[in-house]
Amino acid sequence: MSDAQYKILIVDDEASITEFVQYNLKKEGYDVTVAHDGATALELFADGDFSLVILDIMMPDINGYEVCKKLRTTSNVPVLFLSARDTEIDKVVGLEIGGDDYLTKPFGVRELTARVKALLRRSSFEGGSDGSNTITVAGITLDQSAHHASCENGSIDLTPREFELLSCLMQRAGKVLSREQLLRDAWGWEYLVETKTVDTHVKRLRDKLEAAGLDSHVIETVRGYGYRFKADS
Repeated sequence: MSDAQYKILIVDDEASITEFVQYNLKKEGYDVTVAHDGATALELFADGDFSLVILDIMMPDINGYEVCKKLRTTSNVPVLFLSARDTEIDKVVGLEIGGDDYLTKPFGVRELTARVKALLRRSSFEGGSDGSNTITVAGITLDQSAHHASCENGSIDLTPREFELLSCLMQRAGKVLSREQLLRDAWGWEYLVETKTVDTHVKRLRDKLEAAGLDSHVIETVRGYGYRFKADS
């Protein structure tokens, strides 16, 4: 898919931010739509086929967290949070409610575009390779081409980041992977994020496996190092 085919929704109540982001993403060839409040963003999203949402947190009426929660009830579209709030708890909350990445204001053009490209490249909206490319371990099947996860109880609803994380673990089932390895493989080398981000996503992934009727302990914690997916459960 070419960049021009990607539709990006920018949501921020600061006109200077939306103008800056829109200008630079359009230079990269993306189709960009802007909303200045949460309600408008939800209306636009419902009517459009967006590949990525860039979402401010501190907005009047409906804040970014609430917008993300509403999006997650119907869509796994990648969500990149933008915020002036840079505490660890703010980042954790953003990731736990369904965000895929968190970029702190002020930010540079190169970092913004790198993260956008990485999210799009790794999302289900990018389209996969031709033919079937599946992995099945411990009763879970991943269709790599369609970015679809399933088990005997049906589909497992995963965000693009959760899918990539589960894929990394399942492809190396039985082996211990460090948090740094998972960051590199599931997030991409350009990501300047903390290893605690992995813990947050593993927790969300376990919750979704449990909700699908699976054993969440199939992802084992290896204290002081990382995680391991059980080879035979």
